[in-house]
Amino acid sequence: MHDKSFITTMMNDWQKRITINPDQCGGRPCIRGLRIRVIDILDLMAAGLTSDEIIEELPDLEKGDILAALKYASQKLNHPVIAA
Repeated sequence: MHDKSFITTMMNDWQKRITINPDQCGGRPCIRGLRIRVIDILDLMAAGLTSDEIIEELPDLEKGDILAALKYASQKLNHPVIAA
């Protein structure tokens, strides 16, 4: 379990963990310049893996990376919808 200060820091610093490089993974968002895409983390979570299991599968990841992937996805989906 994380303490509140860790969560607060992550909510403010998640963007530093997400990198987008047109020459890497087709320009898809990755974690810290690694070839681990945000969608890879989301797919593993959707398959039912826990954060600890994901880190076991991808040992270069940190818990903060998983939180950053979730926050990134949240930000991408959280946009206004204008109804005509």
